[in-house]
Amino acid sequence: MPTAASARALRFLYLTVILDVLAFGIVVPVLPSLVASFLHNDTVRAANMWGLFGSAYAAAQFLFSPILGSLSDRFGRRPVILLALVGLVVDYIVMAAAPTLAWLWFGRITSGICGATYTTAGAYIADVTEPEKRASAFGMIGAAWGLGFVLGPALGGALGAHDPRLPFWVAGALTAANAVYGYFALPESLPRDRREPFSWTRANPLGSLRLLRSSATLAGLAVVQFCYQLAHQVLPAVYVLYVGHRYGWSASRTGITLAIVGVTSSVVQGGIIRPVVKKFGERTSAMIGLGCAALASVLYGVASTPFWFMLGIPFGSLAGLYAPSAQALMSARVSPEEQGQLQGALGSLGGVAGMLGPTLFGASFAYAIAPGMPSAAEGAPFYIAGVVQLLGLIGVLAFTRAHASGHDARAAA
Repeated sequence: MPTAASARALRFLYLTVILDVLAFGIVVPVLPSLVASFLHNDTVRAANMWGLFGSAYAAAQFLFSPILGSLSDRFGRRPVILLALVGLVVDYIVMAAAPTLAWLWFGRITSGICGATYTTAGAYIADVTEPEKRASAFGMIGAAWGLGFVLGPALGGALGAHDPRLPFWVAGALTAANAVYGYFALPESLPRDRREPFSWTRANPLGSLRLLRSSATLAGLAVVQFCYQLAHQVLPAVYVLYVGHRYGWSASRTGITLAIVGVTSSVVQGGIIRPVVKKFGERTSAMIGLGCAALASVLYGVASTPFWFMLGIPFGSLAGLYAPSAQALMSARVSPEEQGQLQGALGSLGGVAGMLGPTLFGASFAYAIAPGMPSAAEGAPFYIAGVVQLLGLIGVLAFTRAHASGHDARAAA
């Protein structure tokens, strides 16, 4: 793809992610409460059920991410992205009209199946950018994600204050508009002569993970990626319930706080990551990100007041240095024809982490707030996440020591 065309395609892709995450962010402040409403507003039962919801979502991603990644290698990125958006429209409509908890289960599973927007967007970036520019491009995807979260949760909290079902209808309308726009504006990034035949050997979750064992460094980075994704599940798993229980925050204040998280994350991934990677290299940038993530988790856990909780947000935003740096390191170690398979394999890793994380963190939070437990235990999910992030930091240091790139070495000098 010519440079000008690839720049236009990336701009559209960033807009697609912004709108997609905006729609997703709208429902974040109200979905856990909607689950609780079907359980007579029992916070302990809702925490456990919300963890199971997250695990079901992740299981769907685990099974279908490699399939959609391989389909994008076979048929191109454009049709997969558009089909995923259509599926999400169906998901929001189902959840908006859900009369029972079973309908919400169906909606979350549908959302997991169609969660290929980011997976295929990663392959799209690898198609149209040079390896040395991918960390910055992946960072812009993260910035777009953050910008969507700036308005999404705040808008969702305001809409949910009037009607807990309204955010789902608005999210569905935004996603439908995005799908129509994409149909007319999104070009294909994968030429026909670079497409791979579809194979169930590569498309099944276990088969897709074989690619991650093709080199020692890639395998080690995959382990670190799993640690990061597992720990990252703590926020979607318990954040809304945690701040509501510990600080008494309303849906509106929860949405505003998530908007602040979105702003700071966008600043890091849209602006800071480029000079940081240029100065320190992708390896060191990934380690800085994991270190800040661990520090943020500890601050969230020990925060007995909202002030200390808010103090962790800047460090949490610097965790955004990890993901684009790690993606750039891994995408440089596979061929152009394997980029979709790589993103599918990473999606499967995220699915495994998503199956384990919500249940782990939801159950640990439910245990920590049970009658008779001390108030200091309420931060248990975040303490667990911090330990896992520290393990990931050690992993980057160990697995990439002998394979540090020449760029990292020059940057460090």
